[in-house]
Amino acid sequence: MRAVVQRVSEAAVEVEGEVVGRIDRGLMVLVGCGDADADEDARALAEKVAHLRIFEDDAGKMNLSVSDIRGGVLVVPNFTLYGDCRRGRRPSFTGACEPEAAAALVDEFADRLAAMGLQVERGVFGARMHVSLVNDGPVTLLLSTERTF
Repeated sequence: MRAVVQRVSEAAVEVEGEVVGRIDRGLMVLVGCGDADADEDARALAEKVAHLRIFEDDAGKMNLSVSDIRGGVLVVPNFTLYGDCRRGRRPSFTGACEPEAAAALVDEFADRLAAMGLQVERGVFGARMHVSLVNDGPVTLLLSTERTF
């Protein structure tokens, strides 16, 4: 699985003009699934995201996690994270997981975060979404459960 994690002061996702998820301070996470991903990958990625220390403590050091600050997490499914642009000008998505399996993995990821006591908001799998955010820092990280990324 791959994730783009952004520390935000606020973020929201809309589908057909309706806000379906909104958070204040926390993390906006774009999540993509590869064809070799399994439930263990979703759980491992959720653990990493929940405990990633990228929020500043009183000394101004990145020493606190989203769990520590009681922040929210906006999970947005994004199969384009598996776009391969090494050849040609149009991305190939052959490495992306099939939609049904990917939806289940993204749900497992979000459910795991919620089970850890985090406020979790979600985008809609397969929908055309409009995502807005205020990136705080900016802090943006790429995470992957793949051995080679």
